Amino acid sequence: MKQRKSIRMVCLAVLFLILTGCGRQAATYDPQLIPELIEEMVVDYGAYGTDAEEKVASLLSELEKADAGTAARWKQVMQIWMSKDLGQPLHYDILPDGLPGTNELCIVVLGFQLNPDGTMREELIQRLTVALASAEKYPNAYIVCTGGGTAAENESASEAGEMAKWLQEHGVDRQRLIVEDNSITTAQNAVFTYDILTSLYPSVNKLAIVSSDYHIATGELLFRAESILRASVPGNERLEVISNAAWKAPSGSLSAMFQAGALIELSGDIGTAFEIYYDTYDIHELPPLK
Repeated sequence: MKQRKSIRMVCLAVLFLILTGCGRQAATYDPQLIPELIEEMVVDYGAYGTDAEEKVASLLSELEKADAGTAARWKQVMQIWMSKDLGQPLHYDILPDGLPGTNELCIVVLGFQLNPDGTMREELIQRLTVALASAEKYPNAYIVCTGGGTAAENESASEAGEMAKWLQEHGVDRQRLIVEDNSITTAQNAVFTYDILTSLYPSVNKLAIVSSDYHIATGELLFRAESILRASVPGNERLEVISNAAWKAPSGSLSAMFQAGALIELSGDIGTAFEIYYDTYDIHELPPLK
């Protein structure tokens, strides 16, 4: 009798495991799929725009199976990129009213390639005039100058160094100036600025991007994406982009495919990013949208 009871208990336990799914083997996913899914998703949207939205949703679902946390972050990033509000509204010449009047605000001035001798090009000087007006309007804000050595004939010059020197010469207190002079791309501007601010300037939690008008949306996208990708959980970002100030450039544009390359660079795939920057990436190597 006891033996029959034991067998019955075992059978019931097995049935319970089957019904609840506890006895099923958990699906496993190759970690190598994660960067591949991110690359395909970002390049598809960069190349095809709104025509790729269904494919993006499908790839996010696959990414969630591989890593739910990574999928949640990239879903946020893609929502920002796909939004018509990205980089809007543009504020020309000076930051708008109503931003924090304390040192929780940091004005991020994006660099521009130097002349071969290390002097600044006119476009960079014009960005600095916007930054100067904004710094005078918000005298407690820090100012980050971003950009590394891009002078072909002057290794000692950096975009950020020249920018900081100009701002100081025009009356900005040196204590307010932060120099990020290691980057050569906008994605690196975001990565290295994040490192500096979160490690050395704990009061800062709000950012305002200053650049040429055609560059604002890309700058906002990358700085917001970097904060999202670094967050322990979505919604727990350390830095928030809240505004912008732009110089009205007579020409210039950045394509969605360029933005795709920059996002892939943030994901850690620098090789693919530079293939896109240099226009050597073959979109046909990826599966078609449908």
